[in-house]
Amino acid sequence: MTPSHHASNSTRIRRALLALIGITVFAPAAAFDFESDAPIAVSANSARLDDSTGVATYTGDVVVTQNETRLSAERVVLERGNQGISRIEATGEPARYQQAAGEDQAQVDARARNIVYTTNDSQLIFTNDAVIEQGRNLFRGERILYDTAARIVTAEGGSGEDGTSGRVEMIIQPRDAGARDNSPDNAPDNSSGEGAQR
Repeated sequence: MTPSHHASNSTRIRRALLALIGITVFAPAAAFDFESDAPIAVSANSARLDDSTGVATYTGDVVVTQNETRLSAERVVLERGNQGISRIEATGEPARYQQAAGEDQAQVDARARNIVYTTNDSQLIFTNDAVIEQGRNLFRGERILYDTAARIVTAEGGSGEDGTSGRVEMIIQPRDAGARDNSPDNAPDNSSGEGAQR
């Protein structure tokens, strides 16, 4: 087996493992829901709408919100087709995506220089210095792709200056803080306290 073939196999295995782990690390129900009746609100310093192409461009302190989902950036482009909004692209230093905590999920706080969400393939893509945090878990890479339908994360490290593949960083907590704090091992020791005195 040649070194290049071995490296290729290692890369595929690493990405597969990242995808499997990512299911539990970063799995919000969806990004913006274009099928919902909930309105999408946009505020910005300036806006330009091209009716002929269905493209709206917002610049300057842009904030896009729908229910508990929030996207902030220096520039946001919304593309609209016959079925409604089909694509959102945000750029900034960085652009930031946030989704409030759910019943069994921590808040999602993600940032990258470029964030794209497309409806036809349900893909949320973070590129250029991408970081995704959910609770005390973290993903960091040059490109992070989240399939909102399949609930799978794929992270890539990009290419280094010497031509080698960049690295992906993950910090995954083995259990949440609440479970650890409630563990019998962490129970207070009252054997020498006032409660033990007769």
